[in-house]
Order: sequence, then structure tokens, then C-alpha cells
Amino acid sequence: MPQHESSTSTGFEKILAGFPFFEAMEAHHLKTIAGCASNVKFKAGEMIFRENEDATQFYVIRHGNVGVEVHVPHRGPMTVGTLHDEDVLGWSWLFPPYQWHYGARALTLVRATAFDGLCLRKKCDEDRDLGYELMKRFANIMVNRLQNTRLQLLDVYGNAKGIH
Repeated sequence: MPQHESSTSTGFEKILAGFPFFEAMEAHHLKTIAGCASNVKFKAGEMIFRENEDATQFYVIRHGNVGVEVHVPHRGPMTVGTLHDEDVLGWSWLFPPYQWHYGARALTLVRATAFDGLCLRKKCDEDRDLGYELMKRFANIMVNRLQNTRLQLLDVYGNAKGIH
């Protein structure tokens, strides 16, 4: 269970403005998003979320390292990626059925800002410009991570089959 840390909406707006994910976002959108934010802390080894659980939020990592895991039958969890300071963790809150496709574990002490998915989906329904802006930003993250996964698979399977 994450430990929550206090901050004000105005404090969150300043924090958000400093992260690349929110760069050049309009001030009124930052204010709206800040209303759905809270600071959280996870101890090293603590699960942030588990595969197939309800996806209720996303995180911006302020400090620490997070391992993204997939459960492999008869082997257990396997780390498929590592996220660091300023990275965004989680997009499953955006898409039905709102369940995590992966797990996430704090590899070190992690301090993050958590964003309530239900709160944000409601605000995006009310302000389609905000929804579009967030969708563009998340789409960029998803494309980059899928491309990185593709390159990892090519490296693993390409070398195994003698493909260069």
C-alpha cells in the first residue's frame, strides 16, 4: 500500500510543469490535472500494481527506479523494462476494461505523483481538448515503448537465429 504525502493543488501544478510529460501544456489543463493528483511513496521491493488488477491511476516517477514485470507461467515475474526519474508509469487506466497488462515493482525507494484515472477520465469527458492532449502524450509514450520492445525482441531473437 503506497504511503501518501501531502501537497496542495498549486504545489502540484508547479511540480507537473517541471516534468517533460507535461511540457508546454496549457496552465488551465495543468490545474485540472493537479486536482486529480497525490504524492505517493513506495519502499524498495513493494508492488505498485499487479498484472490483471484494476488500473485506477497512472504515475509520474519523481525519484527512484521501477521494474515493469510480466508473469511467466512456471517461472514467475520477469522484468521487461525499467523506468526512472521523470518517466510515466501506466496507461491502462485509459482503456476498458481498465486492468493492468503488466505489474510494476519499486526497485528502489520510489517517490511519485499518482493521478486518479476515474477523476481524469471524467475531466477529459468534460474537456475534450484536455482529453486529446493527454491522449497524444500517452500515445507517444506507448509508441516509444512498443518500439523499444520490438528492438529488444529483434536483438534477442535475431541473434538467436543468426539474423543481423
